[in-house]
Amino acid sequence: MRRTRGHGVRAERPDRAERPGRARLPLRRSLLGRLLAVSALVAACSVAATAWIAVQTTSGAIKQEQGQNLTADARIYDTLLDYAARNPTWDGVGATVRELARDSGRRVALTTQSRQPLADSATGETAPALPPQASAVVDPLSVDTVLAARGADGQGTAADRIDPRAVGPFLLSAADSRALRRTADAKVECLNRAGIASDVVVGASGRPRVQIVGNDPERALSTRCDLAALDTPTRSEQKALDALTELADACLERQGREGVKLNNDLSWGDPAPAEVPGGAGPLAPRPVPEPTPRDAPAREDAPSVVPPERTGENDRAIASCVGTARSEQLSSYVASPALLFIGDEGGATLPGFDLSPANTARIAGAAALVLALTVGASVFAGARLVRPLHALTGAAQRMRDGEQPESVPVSGDDEVGRLAAAFNDMSAHRARLEEQRKAMVSDVAHELRTPLSNIRGWLEAAQDGLADPDPAFVSSLLEEAVLLQHIIDDLQDLAAADAGVLRLHPEHVEARELLNQVAAAHQARAENAGVTLAVTAAAPDPEPAPGPGPQPALRADPVRLRQAVGNLVSNAVRHTPEGGRVTLRAYASDRGDGGDGTVVIEVKDTGSGIPAEDLPHVFDRFWRAEKSRSRRTGGSGLGLAIVRKLVEAHGGTVDATSTEGEGSTFVLRLPSGTEPSGP
Repeated sequence: MRRTRGHGVRAERPDRAERPGRARLPLRRSLLGRLLAVSALVAACSVAATAWIAVQTTSGAIKQEQGQNLTADARIYDTLLDYAARNPTWDGVGATVRELARDSGRRVALTTQSRQPLADSATGETAPALPPQASAVVDPLSVDTVLAARGADGQGTAADRIDPRAVGPFLLSAADSRALRRTADAKVECLNRAGIASDVVVGASGRPRVQIVGNDPERALSTRCDLAALDTPTRSEQKALDALTELADACLERQGREGVKLNNDLSWGDPAPAEVPGGAGPLAPRPVPEPTPRDAPAREDAPSVVPPERTGENDRAIASCVGTARSEQLSSYVASPALLFIGDEGGATLPGFDLSPANTARIAGAAALVLALTVGASVFAGARLVRPLHALTGAAQRMRDGEQPESVPVSGDDEVGRLAAAFNDMSAHRARLEEQRKAMVSDVAHELRTPLSNIRGWLEAAQDGLADPDPAFVSSLLEEAVLLQHIIDDLQDLAAADAGVLRLHPEHVEARELLNQVAAAHQARAENAGVTLAVTAAAPDPEPAPGPGPQPALRADPVRLRQAVGNLVSNAVRHTPEGGRVTLRAYASDRGDGGDGTVVIEVKDTGSGIPAEDLPHVFDRFWRAEKSRSRRTGGSGLGLAIVRKLVEAHGGTVDATSTEGEGSTFVLRLPSGTEPSGP
């Protein structure tokens, strides 16, 4: 049983099991139950909608696939891809689109990626609307490898997404092409004389190459027909290759990797060996129907370079950068990506069909499995979500019952974890406030008891005739009464600021004149303590010097502002040893948050300083760096709290910096042209 003053014996707290709100909520009303219900409903709706959409779209897709000629569609795609690879724009593609539609008997339409029409074979004033899904995207820099392979009669490959007909700056001039053709014809004639059948094949860039007929290209090595003349790139090809190398090196440099030297076939590392036209092997790459600039043979006199370290990760990065560089280099030479629509000329859609019982059972089984997985995942997630909430609820109820605040475990950095962390901070803050409240009650009782005891002692002495009521007697009583009144005034100011009824009477105030008044009021105390108290006009180095311009001024309540600065000066003098210095300065600053000018007032001392761990608490009420209860050394702990409230009432801020053993600086930032807040 615990006793409280004025109430006799206090009853014991009820048993924990008898407290209201402790019973577990029914599942239908708990957060876990609601989460499960919502998850199950969403999963059921999602599965049903997905199944219905799958039935409709799949049946339509199957019907459409059964009725269309995929080979014809691939040829349409390949023809338009060839147009895009050889032309920088889609201007003039209309004739090609109409010809393709006429040959295939289908509707062919091209639009931009924002579905702006480029060409449409549909006739009539009102063409049927295009379907929501395009048949393909015609982009020579990102080829649909399935359609491209089908259009090339199965000869395509998925290894390179750039169309081989997109050669860009690697396109040879007519003169270079003719010169190389004459050289190639001479080499073919030489090989024919040696009994080796060969032909001249001209690629998309206009570069001819010699292709040996048969599967033994190494026979050319035993002849005197030097094929190296066809391996040397022209000036335009070398310029394009150098530009491509620069783009690839820039990409690698952004990744912190070394640059590479690209060979004529766009490989890297050691220079590529000379190509022997014909079969496959290190001396003769596999022939393809349409060679690209990558197929250009390497120069025999390529300078030796030190390749970067050959690792799988490095090669993948180089390959990615080379692909990106090729796309960037070719982007201005090819047409922009376009949406291709291939459909029925009338725009009719094919109806769906009913699923068989077996397929229906499969869909139902898949839906049940998805539903079960969703419910299981919801149970797991809900349990993990509710467990920390139960811990938070229990800790909050224990705090409500007056038990010692305790922290709850923080499970992660999600919303619940942040809530737990915020609760722990609140609990710790509440514990600090409780400690400060208890210390405040003790401090205020001590502070009030001291002057009251002195007054009572002197009055009892006078009553007993032990002391004469002379002027010194009256002065001592007055000093104790003033001290008592000061404590009460501090408490009243804080109460008024907390309640929002602190009255301000703003007027024009010259900041430096106000500092001079505060310094004059505290000069005697500073001299008695052996401390130099001075007002300076110099601004710190980062701030603009005030110079001979107007003095910093603001609209503020001069009485309250003097009170705030006076509290700071009183603290500074109290904590500055003999021979130290307290400096006051005021200057204008243009770093106001709202764009208006700001007046900065600084109080700097060379005292003992404030420990770093105590600095965040200096503006807390009833907090003192010195734990003694002597007002002469530590004060009541209300002065800096009053400073903060007064500055905030003027719409300003206050902060403090300190170095232990060197001194402290308190900075007030007040708006110069804004009316201070007040009731």
